[in-house]
Order: sequence, then C-alpha cells, then structure tokens
Amino acid sequence: MGQQSFFLTGTDTDVGKTFVACALLHAWRAAGLRAVGYKPVAAGAEPVDGRLCNEDALRLQAASTPGFALERINPVCLPEAIAPHLAAAHLGVSIDVAQMRTHFESLRADADRVLVEGAGGFIVPLDDEQDMAQFARSLGLPVLLVVGLRLGCLNHALLTAEAIAARGLHFAGWIGNVVDADMPFLDENVATLRQRLKAPCLGVIPRLPSAQTASAYLTPPELKPR
Repeated sequence: MGQQSFFLTGTDTDVGKTFVACALLHAWRAAGLRAVGYKPVAAGAEPVDGRLCNEDALRLQAASTPGFALERINPVCLPEAIAPHLAAAHLGVSIDVAQMRTHFESLRADADRVLVEGAGGFIVPLDDEQDMAQFARSLGLPVLLVVGLRLGCLNHALLTAEAIAARGLHFAGWIGNVVDADMPFLDENVATLRQRLKAPCLGVIPRLPSAQTASAYLTPPELKPR
C-alpha cells in the first residue's frame, strides 16, 4: 500500500480528534501496517515519573505500533491547557515549527502511516505569526476533518472546509463524531454534511464509552500519494 501520511484536524477543540486518531491507528495496524500518531504540540500536561505527559499523546502512543518513544510522538508538551501560543508564552519559550517538521520526517521514515494530529481547531495560533494551518500547509498532507456533531457543527464544518481549500490542501475525508447524544435532527445534519462537504465521509461514530474503540465505524483512507 506504500507510505502515506495524513493531517487530522477538527471543527473545534474537544470534538474527539484523539479518539478518531486512535481508531484509525488501530485499523491501520490491524491491516498489517506500521502506524504512528504524531502530536507535535500538546497543551495541558501532568507530571508522570518526573516528566510532563499529555493524556492525548499517551493515548496516541498506546494506539501506535509499539516502539515509538513519547518524545517522538509529542515533542512539544506544555503544562497549561490553553491555546499553545499562550501556554508557550507563559513559560517564556517559543514553539519551533521547523523542529516540528523535522520530527515528522523522522517518524515518516520509520512508519507506513503517520497521522499528524493538530491542536484544537484548524487555525490555532502557534506564535505571533504562525498557526497550525500554516504548519499543515508546510507538510502538504491530505487533511482529515473530525466534525463534532452538536448544534453549530454545520457552520464550523463548512468554514473549516473552506479554510482547508484556501490553503491548497487536499481535503481527503471527514468523520462525524457524536459529541451531543441528544442533538436534535442528528441524521438530517449528517445528511447535510454529506451533501455539502466536498470530501467522502469516512464514518459516523455514535456516542461511545471512552474505553470502546471506534474502529468498526470508520473506513480508513487509502489514498495514493499525490
């Protein structure tokens, strides 16, 4: 199937990006592929065995093919659960975007699939000038979008799709993740997204217990490199 990487973003924060990322990694590994998740920047961490660890990064490591050190999966780990540029500024440090790309290339050399998970939504600032969308553009990867299915998701999804297209990136597919189990007219909203988003739907994940994998609800993209 060859080597392929993807950039995973979301319509907002807390829409299930890491949940979907882990499901995709499990599915690729089940197909016999060496797969790893990459969280270049994580904001929100707790000390574990004398070092800061982000929960999402730990989940990605557990879902990835064994052997990838946490420092490779998440090279920039910031303690405060706020926007990355603010968390970095509070520490008096800057986020090295060039180093983020170097870490990605290192992972790509060792895996069949690298899934790069952004922070928050698509255009989250990394410093006074750079943002996550610019980083995604520098990688040039196909983009996967997690749509948090709740009130307001149509606007958020369509605006994000426009932002992806405006940067010349290939919108490879979207995944609906039910954030609000009581969302009115859920099926009708999903139908609208299927009609309006110019990318295939790779699955719709119902509200699941946190310990349950979502792999069965997804069709991982198998796209030829562009």
